[in-house]
Amino acid sequence: MLIQPRSVKLTTRTGVEVRRTLPHRDLKMIGAWCFVDHFGPTEQTDGMVVAAHPHTGLQTVTWLIEGAIEHRDSIGSVQIINPGQLNLMTAGQGIAHSELSLRGPENLHAVQLWIALPKGAIDTAPEFEHQNNLPVIIHEDFQATVLAGEFMGKTAMTKTFSPMIGAELRFDRQISTRIPLNSQFEYGFMLASGDLKVNGLPVPVSGLYFVAAGAESVLLEASPDAIVLMLGGEPFGEKILMWWNFIGRSHQDIAKAREEWNAQTGQRFAAFEDSIGGYIPAPDLPSVSLQAR
Repeated sequence: MLIQPRSVKLTTRTGVEVRRTLPHRDLKMIGAWCFVDHFGPTEQTDGMVVAAHPHTGLQTVTWLIEGAIEHRDSIGSVQIINPGQLNLMTAGQGIAHSELSLRGPENLHAVQLWIALPKGAIDTAPEFEHQNNLPVIIHEDFQATVLAGEFMGKTAMTKTFSPMIGAELRFDRQISTRIPLNSQFEYGFMLASGDLKVNGLPVPVSGLYFVAAGAESVLLEASPDAIVLMLGGEPFGEKILMWWNFIGRSHQDIAKAREEWNAQTGQRFAAFEDSIGGYIPAPDLPSVSLQAR
């Protein structure tokens, strides 16, 4: 199944436009991966200025291909992320953060991902981790950086709560190669740059090709400059309710988080200082009760 990207304008100071493939009406999740946004490449002058906003019930993954972004959050984390590094923020019961691209000679090119937390971890305490020494696989056909989970004998130390895999694949020559898969996992292959065919089907930049569980390998045909994000995991097995920046299991979960965030009081979403200032208020809830899907 090929998921075509759709353009989405974010609620940011600069009106950032991204290409989104998850969630999609035909594909809600890939394992625990529930959200995929691809941004750029664009000049830093059109960069990312995202004021304080909240999250619950999920982990955010920031993967940078070009540029630099400063992360700040309500548990005191301050971290600049550069290409080849990974920021993982576990929202759990609740966290707020902001993101600011740093001006420089490079373009800004990034992928923002969310991981849904399973029921047993949805109320875990918020955490933040920065990984700057991720495992790298040098294969004769490609180079892979393991972002989460295990791939081809290399395991990332990234903290996750579900069986899953995340990896970036880079190609330096025109190649046709088979990638080994875990048959218990379902997978998505998102093209960040270059040209790609998956099992013979062309994938557009920002597009995502889905492979259902049961496959033991997949055929990739890539151009010399191709960068591909591979996401996978065991089918999640739980219904989730995702609205705005929150994940919960009931309408009440979402309504309570929204109310507490917009009130701007209490410690669940503690205030923090950054150079952006202000915060992004949550929109109005729909008139009907939200349902987990």
